[in-house]
Amino acid sequence: AVVSTQSTGSKVCIEILEKGEFQLSEKERQSALNAKFTEIASTISSMCINPTTQRPYPVSIIEQAMKDAHISVKPSKSAKQQALEVIKVLKESIPLDRVKMKIKISMTMSDSKKCKDAIRKLFISVENEENDGQFEIVGLAEPGLYKELAEIVAKHSRGKGMCEVIGVEDSNTENAVFDS
Repeated sequence: AVVSTQSTGSKVCIEILEKGEFQLSEKERQSALNAKFTEIASTISSMCINPTTQRPYPVSIIEQAMKDAHISVKPSKSAKQQALEVIKVLKESIPLDRVKMKIKISMTMSDSKKCKDAIRKLFISVENEENDGQFEIVGLAEPGLYKELAEIVAKHSRGKGMCEVIGVEDSNTENAVFDS
């Protein structure tokens, strides 16, 4: 009788290990949520600036604004995905602007003839533009416009042009300085 109970117990253990779900304790779950909350705030701090001071907000200020706005963390979504959603909510309570992206576009001169004006219009400012043999432009753009720029380049260059992010606006000074 003892032997059969042990083998049944082993089978039950194996069944639980193979098909069971891992249970987190309340403290472990809360710790994971707190870590995700801080990661979201940190991501927002690196993606956004205070438009008045042109400097990033400290993570603690973003966390407090998130608490005041009753933001709840979703453990199944990535921190970046949630950060993009939270930015929209936080804009209602604190002044918040996305950091501008430095984008470089390259294509042949013949491909650029029909689209270079449209490309220039999407840039906030143009840092450099070359038209000798190859059309190349480098400038600042809102992060949300990258996809539109990339689509224009792909359409007009038939996939041969290039649209790449080469840095972000340095928010520590009034002048734009870039990391490549």
